[in-house]
Amino acid sequence: MNKPEIKLKVMIVDDEHGMCAGGERCLKNYAIEEKEFSDKISFEVKSYNNGKSAVEAIRTEQPDILILDYKLPDMNGLEILESIEDKKFLTIIITAFASLDVAIAATKKGAFDFLSKPFTPEELRESVKKAAKSLYTARKMKALEEEKKQVRFEFISILAHELKSPLAAIEGYLRLIDERVKGESLESYDQMVKRSIERINSMRKLIADIIDLTKLESGRKKRNIETFDIKDLITRTAEGFYNYAAKRNIKINLSCESFYVKADQTDIEMLVSNFLSNAIKYNRDGGSVNIEVKRNDKNISLVFSDTGIGIKEEDLKKLFNDFVRIKNEHTREIEGSGLGLSIVKKIVDYYGGNIDVKSEYGKGSVFSVNLANIAEEVGVGKSI
Repeated sequence: MNKPEIKLKVMIVDDEHGMCAGGERCLKNYAIEEKEFSDKISFEVKSYNNGKSAVEAIRTEQPDILILDYKLPDMNGLEILESIEDKKFLTIIITAFASLDVAIAATKKGAFDFLSKPFTPEELRESVKKAAKSLYTARKMKALEEEKKQVRFEFISILAHELKSPLAAIEGYLRLIDERVKGESLESYDQMVKRSIERINSMRKLIADIIDLTKLESGRKKRNIETFDIKDLITRTAEGFYNYAAKRNIKINLSCESFYVKADQTDIEMLVSNFLSNAIKYNRDGGSVNIEVKRNDKNISLVFSDTGIGIKEEDLKKLFNDFVRIKNEHTREIEGSGLGLSIVKKIVDYYGGNIDVKSEYGKGSVFSVNLANIAEEVGVGKSI
């Protein structure tokens, strides 16, 4: 596969015509392809034979690499460097009058490298290669920092938006209570208090999800890898959702073999809880949720199927992104952080697994999760 190519501007400043012509030939068809670089680096070369024209060209054309002769007819290389305030380029000083003093002075003025005349084409290429790699790495790092700033900005913006709505609702209810719009009877405000508590719980869940997400993304989540019975854990986790499901007459059916896995229990509990919560939340009244767990050698599969509202084809691709909540006529009143499936994806990735989703809008969804190399051999007990 061919890498995308980026061209760096190289400017050669030397009063010897042969040096300029030789430098252009040396770099014209030269390219750098490193395994760690996603781009191929090639060079566009121009040359100048005096300081004045070079200074004008540097200011207008903004080279990436400047190959600069120390001795020029009208000024020396250090004077040229002094005249340029905003140095976004790297400078390679070349001179026939090599000395430690010149090298030190050139370095103080911002020179990147130093070549003594005469030098070979290979030496010139090697010096240019060092400068090019340094530039490339620095610019990639800067681009990454800018990307991180943009992601952070988007994250904070979305977070502010997610908190703004419940806070506004709570404030509205409190003002109505404060103004006694329904009279002095406390019972008249029960529904407002109930809805405020629901909104607070929604914000608490959002904060908990953000903490989980940041721990997973930063690698700071402390995992306690131990051996446990997968059926016991999933049964306990499912039991915690029975009352929640019963309010809408939704049945939870579990089909799970009893076998041991070696993993972090909170990871698996978090994974099951998020899938189960969504399967109930986005289900229809009187529907059902099925959980099927099987082992295949050292791998395990967990399949969560529901009779819910389903997901449109165009929404499937964005399901596992941060703060994604599918908006349609069925989901407007459903609360959620939009982080549950993002958290699940990071857990599955940690265990070298994958997630497959099949859904039919209006009929239900099936989420199939495969986790690699966590099933223990038959007969292994709970202790490691």
